[in-house]
Amino acid sequence: MSTKAAALPRLQEEAYKGAWSWITTVDHKRVGILYGMTAFSFFLIGGMEALIIRTQLAGPEGTVVTAGTFNALFTMHALTMIFLVIMPLGAAFFNYMIPLMIGARDVAFPRLNALSYWVFLTGALFLNVSFLVGTPPDVGWFAYAPLTAKAFSPTHAVDYYIFGLQILGISSMMAGFNFIVTILNMRTPGMTMMRLPVFVWMTLVVQFLVVLAFPIITVGLIFLQFDRFFGTHFYEASAGADPLLWQHLFWLFGHPEVYILILPAMGIVSEVLPTFSHKPLFGAPFVIFSGVLIGFLGFGVWSHHMFTTGLGPVADAAFSTTTMMIAVPTAVKIFNWIATIWGGRIRLTTAMLYALGFIAMFIIGGLSGVMHASPPVDLQQQDSYFVVAHIHYVLFGGSILGLFAGIFYWYPKMTGRLLDERLGKLQFWLQMIALNVTFFPMHFLGVDGMPRRIYTYYGTDGWNGWNMVATIGSYVLGLSVMIFLFNFFRSLRAGKPAGADPWDGATLEWTIPSPPPLYNFARLPVVTSARPFWEVKYASAAQKAQMEKAEKERGADHIHIPPPSYWPIVLAFGMAVFFAGWFFNYYVNVAGVLIVLAATFAWVYEPGH
Repeated sequence: MSTKAAALPRLQEEAYKGAWSWITTVDHKRVGILYGMTAFSFFLIGGMEALIIRTQLAGPEGTVVTAGTFNALFTMHALTMIFLVIMPLGAAFFNYMIPLMIGARDVAFPRLNALSYWVFLTGALFLNVSFLVGTPPDVGWFAYAPLTAKAFSPTHAVDYYIFGLQILGISSMMAGFNFIVTILNMRTPGMTMMRLPVFVWMTLVVQFLVVLAFPIITVGLIFLQFDRFFGTHFYEASAGADPLLWQHLFWLFGHPEVYILILPAMGIVSEVLPTFSHKPLFGAPFVIFSGVLIGFLGFGVWSHHMFTTGLGPVADAAFSTTTMMIAVPTAVKIFNWIATIWGGRIRLTTAMLYALGFIAMFIIGGLSGVMHASPPVDLQQQDSYFVVAHIHYVLFGGSILGLFAGIFYWYPKMTGRLLDERLGKLQFWLQMIALNVTFFPMHFLGVDGMPRRIYTYYGTDGWNGWNMVATIGSYVLGLSVMIFLFNFFRSLRAGKPAGADPWDGATLEWTIPSPPPLYNFARLPVVTSARPFWEVKYASAAQKAQMEKAEKERGADHIHIPPPSYWPIVLAFGMAVFFAGWFFNYYVNVAGVLIVLAATFAWVYEPGH
């Protein structure tokens, strides 16, 4: 690259220093870090909520918290882990890694990307400020009607639920459209769709799920908002409406949401296993198309959550069949992952251990999910602790373990330093043991009749022993997270330097320095295979000479870096004012709209946009 071409990035990197530069950043890597740090902060909050829940249930007739507080805790724990932890942790990897893996300098719409983060943070704070004013949501993360009606919930608790999820939905839609355009339009020369890394493919499927599923829950939330504020009767049975309408709308969103949560982890595992087995992913096209099929079938299984509502034998049979069908593409992925490991030169790094742990735990969660595809079995297990065990094996044993694999795999790329492998392995084994000690006994509790949202129980119920075991396991899980935090911050200062390619990676992010420069690639790479870096590293002498000749014949690339902008945070503030107006008066709504319009106008006409 010419001296003139290199000057602009150097000058702009000088402007990317200090706290204000983080607030005004539009750099996809920094936005990814903001998502990740915010999500992990809420992970600690959600974990503390879980520990209080488990402490309350450790023994019979517990008095740690009141019944109302317990209802708020289990509601907010689920909302936090689903919408404020797993989704944004996936978004952190999308933001940081997708442009690097497709050979781009940024996402398609950098300012929209920054706005999606600030809107996400606004929604997250909106949900959690409900604790400070004494009215946190207390109706479960699924908020079934008629519990959400004004007659049953006269405080603002449900209103915080409505507006918090609406704000978070806006953020997700912004990010969804941005990444769809980025992946389809911003790929480097030669990066055909079937040369995309599997993680990028899973990201693409997730974004289509987001833009198709979130409008459904938005409609349901608007109906609920109208019922509460304007006296309509979308869900009120006494007015001739059907409360099951909410369940249909919620689960039409809710089951695709499960795949929004798990597919990023599946994509990460599909990158980690080939690297540490030192062989290509077995049957990569089948893994890709199975992910696409999971996304498609995910919209056809929602009513298996509603077998107990009396849908009738025809509907039960249809949704039982589709639920069993969706296990097929999932099994394809699992067998391909196992075939990738088979015969490979395996390196048991912490990232690899987490990927293997993901497979094992997800199989357990998947098997109990297939059990729920049978209406007679589901009738027994519905709303029992068996379902709690199932969802935690899928979301903690699946999503969280997969995300930890990604953290240990890409931490060197993001920071330039390696996490301590000894501490990492200690954390992994503690987490694996504690996970099973915490959640496996819940299967027994569920079969024995313990309801899933129970506040306390009597000693004569026979649930004492397994509840105490689960509580002990939850505290060991908390200890494993503390070990990770120590490892994370210690490695930032004193970790072993990683270099550009510490794992012998096959994809484009490992071809550039760690951490990457502001502009990512001084020259956009030209891709000729699905494993471009392995192709370069292990090419013959004649092939390397040909590559070097072709590289010399290329001209210098133009580098454009969008300048920082503070308008995304102003826009997010305007949205917060608008939604807060529903708690105060019409004039606050109007003020929020005016702020949004003014900020949007200034943003569009901002120099350098």
